Amino acid sequence: MRSDQHRQVRGTPPSRRGGWPKAPRAEIRTKETVVHGVVLRDDYDWLRAANWKDVLRNPDALPEDIRNYVEAENAYCKTLMAPTRTLQRALVKEMRGRIKEDDSSVPQPDGPFLYYSRYRKGAEHPLICRRPRGLMGRRMTTREQIMLDADALSEGKDFFDLGDTAHSPDHKLLAWSADEAGSELHTIRIRDLESGADLPDQVKDTTGDIVWANDSRSFFYVALDADHRPSRVLRHRLGTPDSADELLHDEADAGMFVDIDRTQSSRFLLITISDHETSETRVVDLDAADAKPVLIAPRLVGRQYALEHHGKDFLILTNAADAEDFKIVSVPMSEPAPENWRDLVPHKPGRLILSHACLKGRLIRLEREDGLPRIIIRDLASGAESSIAFEEEAYGLGMDPGYEFDTDTLRFIYASMARPAETYDYNLATGERTLLKRQEIPSGHDPAAYKVRRIFATANDGARVPISILHRVDTPLDGSAPCLLYGYGSYGSAMSASFRTRPLSLVDRGFVYAIAHVRGGTDKGWRWYLDGKRENKRNTFTDFIAAAKTLADAGFTSRSRIVAEGGSAGGMLMGAIANMAPELFAGIVAEVPFVDVLNTILDDTLPLTPPEWPEWGDPIRDVKAFETIRSYSPYDNVAAQNYPPILAMGGLTDPRVTYWEPAKWVARLRATMTGGGPIMLHTNMEAGHGGAAGRFDSLKETALAYAFAIQTVGEGWPDAGGV
Repeated sequence: MRSDQHRQVRGTPPSRRGGWPKAPRAEIRTKETVVHGVVLRDDYDWLRAANWKDVLRNPDALPEDIRNYVEAENAYCKTLMAPTRTLQRALVKEMRGRIKEDDSSVPQPDGPFLYYSRYRKGAEHPLICRRPRGLMGRRMTTREQIMLDADALSEGKDFFDLGDTAHSPDHKLLAWSADEAGSELHTIRIRDLESGADLPDQVKDTTGDIVWANDSRSFFYVALDADHRPSRVLRHRLGTPDSADELLHDEADAGMFVDIDRTQSSRFLLITISDHETSETRVVDLDAADAKPVLIAPRLVGRQYALEHHGKDFLILTNAADAEDFKIVSVPMSEPAPENWRDLVPHKPGRLILSHACLKGRLIRLEREDGLPRIIIRDLASGAESSIAFEEEAYGLGMDPGYEFDTDTLRFIYASMARPAETYDYNLATGERTLLKRQEIPSGHDPAAYKVRRIFATANDGARVPISILHRVDTPLDGSAPCLLYGYGSYGSAMSASFRTRPLSLVDRGFVYAIAHVRGGTDKGWRWYLDGKRENKRNTFTDFIAAAKTLADAGFTSRSRIVAEGGSAGGMLMGAIANMAPELFAGIVAEVPFVDVLNTILDDTLPLTPPEWPEWGDPIRDVKAFETIRSYSPYDNVAAQNYPPILAMGGLTDPRVTYWEPAKWVARLRATMTGGGPIMLHTNMEAGHGGAAGRFDSLKETALAYAFAIQTVGEGWPDAGGV
């Protein structure tokens, strides 16, 4: 059922009234639909372009009426933020000053070469390079070969994002991919490393991920279908047209993602088919030119597993047999069925195994217990284990196995909220750690000038919610300090308490920067995730509210001084807390916010909707899921109440959180709220989910958000000519 009403108040560039612009008012064209007997009214559905798939490929295809409205919102936001332009420029300068402009990665050895990336001073995009292996420790450019110049490739383009780069096993070719619209449609090309020219081979509309066969004559990739879903795995043989590519897997279930990787041993291609609670893996022998995929274990709802290879065995990370926080099992390659899985690292409740890798003779796993990560090295012959861990209250830790399998070296990266990242090589035989690189902050940084804290908020049901905190040692903790409180809480993603240079611009201005490790992430184990999804989703929102109150009650800030920030699913969190506790927050920054939850999850034609049902529930077939989502969906629960100032940020070519979600939300907020604000929308007309792709261009969007936060807790916002 559909009915359309029209009110001709178009989104045109704002006119001034008393020195301030009048906020745009979106035209009302009411659409009515009936779902499970409930009439849903949507006044702003028209902001979703009927040709949105075309817009992903070509932003100029956006219909004129929608473009007029979005550009009117951009103009309104620009005018309101005009008093902060000097501040924004200062913030960009500060944040850029913390970036080593000619930075480089630590070289990774592979056979005869050391592979790495680096930047020219002032460049937005990297150089992909290599040099002979015997020159480890020498000046970076000694006998260097620049395999790919991404900065040169970006010239003249409104958007350019380098995807994957993968050198062939014989070191003669480089496969590379790039997205030139922000829509995550990557084209793969192949570069001859002797001539420097690209081969005629070109594969469009891929995820950008590339895995080479071991003969260096073919590679594997994942193709996106007409609905922008990664669904097919193909093998491309060099010198043949992409129309002749061999199909290895075609996923019929629109609710499953398809991904590819390779085992650390380089023996197998891994084809992973998964959603947010179920997975299935097929392997392809990379040594055999015509190998077909072999199924390891069929998908079983709720069972997840991830594969590594060592010798004659597969080592599998899995939650099978009620291993909620995961375990690692071994199984012979010849008989990989689940009935043959044998525990190698048994399940231990509360110890979440995050990932695993195999180097020759060893199993390495990254795990988290009591909210803190550590790396465990296991000798596969003896079973002896050793660990890599640190003694700080909050820190981040990651491992990088590199390219090689037969090695005694493991690379890991450590950082805390106050201490820049440090890259180490760890000798697996001796336990010796060698510091290879400490993140350099050109403008200067003294870790001793900052304090890192970890406290807990008590949620409504008694759960203890961790909060990671960074502030200067001289910041008064008497409630006078403003606070930026960041949250996410979905898909099991944990928020690492690692070093971030950008928030220092707030912290150095007296802000407390805090991360609320709310349910919906795996910060405290898999149960922490389960308690923040589907029917338990409200815990994510109430945890964040509890964290804000706790920070105020403990004197880190006060209830009128907190600016909340979140992006994507974290933007949904922002929309929910704006509805539930608007009086608690001085302002809200919602980046690419997933706020039109009910309409999106009801629409199975959108790229990510079917794979999202395990996370949120299926409101099409499940009345209870429909009622649950409807009860918290931010767009559907905008109320006639005062709202704090809100800055929403979107991307026109975003395939994950489509541009119309924040646009519709802002329109409904303005039409419904009784006071407060202002409500601002900034849409990047040349980018997608990740915003601007360049390392310096992206600073401008952060500066906009931070200037909004500073203005909100400082001078505040004058009468902006209506909300």
